This record gives sequence, C-alpha cells and structure tokens, in this order.
Amino acid sequence: MTHVTDSIVYVGVNDHDLDLFEGQYVVPNGMAYNSYVILDDDIAVMDTVDAAKTQEWFDNLEEALQGRLPAYLVVQHMEPDHAGSIDRFLSKYPDVVVVGNAKTFTIMEQFFPLTAVEKKLIVKEGDTLNLGAHTLKFILAPMVHWPEVMLTYESSEKVLFSADAFGKFGALDAEEDWACEARRYYFGIVGKYGMMVQNLLKKAAGLDIAKICPLHGPVLTESLGYYLNLYDIWSGYRAESEGVCVCYTSVYGHTRAAVELLCRRLEEAGVKVSLHDLARDDMAEAVEDAFRYEKLVLATTTYNAGIFPFMKTFIDHLLERNYQKRTVGMIENGSWGPMAMKVMKEAFKNSREIVFTENNVTILSALNEKSKGQVLALADELSASYQTK
Repeated sequence: MTHVTDSIVYVGVNDHDLDLFEGQYVVPNGMAYNSYVILDDDIAVMDTVDAAKTQEWFDNLEEALQGRLPAYLVVQHMEPDHAGSIDRFLSKYPDVVVVGNAKTFTIMEQFFPLTAVEKKLIVKEGDTLNLGAHTLKFILAPMVHWPEVMLTYESSEKVLFSADAFGKFGALDAEEDWACEARRYYFGIVGKYGMMVQNLLKKAAGLDIAKICPLHGPVLTESLGYYLNLYDIWSGYRAESEGVCVCYTSVYGHTRAAVELLCRRLEEAGVKVSLHDLARDDMAEAVEDAFRYEKLVLATTTYNAGIFPFMKTFIDHLLERNYQKRTVGMIENGSWGPMAMKVMKEAFKNSREIVFTENNVTILSALNEKSKGQVLALADELSASYQTK
C-alpha cells in the first residue's frame, strides 16, 4: 500500500499485459491505471481502473479501506481504462454515491446500460464536497481529452487529482524518463486540444498545488513548475528544443541517401538531428519529435501522383493535432513527374505559422551533383539560425 499523504492512498495497478494503448500506441513498459482513496469521515474513491485489472484493484482497495466502506466514487473520466470497473464497484458497494458532472452520467449510461446508478451527485464547475477534514473542489476540463473530463482539487493537503492531464505511458515499476513518455502520451492523446489545455492551466494557476495525482504515471511531488511549464509549451504548440526532426520514406534507398547527406551536414554544423524512417519506426515517436523540435524536414517519393502512404499517414497525424509554428523543409523524389512537394505543401495550407524553407530538394530517381547541392543548401539554411546565436 502506497501513501500519497497520511490520508490519501494510492490503490492503482500496473498492466504489463498491454502491448498497445488505445489500440495504437506501443507501450513496451505497460501502463499504470491510477486510483486513489481519500480516508476521512466520509471516504472517497477517486476513479476505478480498466476491467482487466478489477480484481487486483479490489485487493488494493480493501487493503486501504481496512474494513470501512467508501461513501463516494468520484468519476473524473469515463474512458474505459479508468471507468471499466464502475459496474463491479457499484455491485460491491451499492450504497456509494457516484460523483460526476452531467456529461459523466450521459456517457456512463452508454458504457453501462444495465447498471443503474441509484445514488448520484451531479457537480458543476467550482462545486465542493466536504469529506470531514478534506474538501474537494471540482474543476471542469472539457476535451482534455473527452467532453466529461473534470479534475478535483483537495484544498487541505493541496493535492490536484488531474485526470489524464500530466499522465504518461509506462507502468509505475518501470524506470524511464518522465518527459519522453509524457510527451509522446500528450501529443498522441491530448495534442489536438491545446486550447482546452491552456484553459485548464489558467485554472490551475489559481490553485496552491503541492502534489499532482494523474490517472497515468507517477504522482508528481517536486519541481511542479517543470511539469506545468512543459504542458504550457506543448499546449501552446511552441517548440520545446532547438533542432531538426527529419522524417522520411524511401523505396529504393535514394531518398534515404539524400536524408543521410542532409543529416551529416546538419550534425557537422552542430545541429541536433532526430531522424525517423516512417516505414519502420514508431509513428508516435516521430509525431512526438515533430512537435518537440522547431524545424521539420519531410522527405518522400511521389507515389500514384501523390505521396508515399507512410508519409501521408504521418502528415495526417500532424494535421489532426494542429501542427503549427514550425519551419518545414522538403525533399521529394520522382522519376518522371515529381509531385510530392506540391502535395505536401498543399496539405499544410490551413496550418498556422508554417514557414517553408527557401531551399528544397527535387531528386530525379537518384542523387546527382545538382540535387546534392540542393541538399547541402537546405542543410545550410536550416543550420544558419543556430550559427548566429
């Protein structure tokens, strides 16, 4: 049993059986489904866990309760990895009052049409719930990243239960860098909703927060400004790091050869380069780095008068997450009718503050002296701003 504070107990579980989160994100270190118990005159349970881990969660819960019965179940997020055990929880503790907002209960009825919630407390923005020594204040956070999401602030111990905000991939018994997996998680799961996250950060700025308890990942207890600042950068679509993210597809190796020449030139100039083969590498990692770095190079072949499928998928991932405020360079390859650059530029026509490089590259089948010169010119343009700093 893990204590967040003397009266707040962590009762979540690690899932090492999961290989793909939400059916698409590779999670080599599994996932944590977090749940918490606030022990007071009235006991509140903060969220449940995925249905695959209900029994393990019940074991943790019973250890924390020490024979007492919970008074409330606070449902901050109805996604099944957090709400999947609600029906079994209510069967076990039928007298519990379920706390949520109006949208919470609408979605709950959709997921559990056979579960009648007999006792419910519907809360609005700013409503409070007194448990005894603890008082919960509810903060609505629609579209971070579902419409019913809400956060809960406990004022006596200054704890923010943050739903999916400030979460990360990976089980809690895995050793890994927080920012790397939190960044991949953020842009994969929440990236489209930057404006809503910015609204949430404004609300959080008015709170005195000592600990953040997310529904995934570790409880955050130190240097909270670091995490809040990263969320501000990510949700503001600003670059986090200097450098160039280079993403490519290559059929016969000629586009790859151009990319390798580009990367060598950039690295010789002292520029940080992150390179991704979109046909082989984790697409979510490529998306993460495209948002992390301030410059992006897209290199691909013309394919059926369009672009290679992996590149199309990658650009679609960027656009649906509101990719913006970046410099973008391009390398295209085509044997008889190069079209890739035109198609890629057109894809970004509605994106905000995208600046295309002046030097871009057209390869006719294989690199020659002319196209090699274009590659070097593109590298020099991309590195110029760093050399003047």
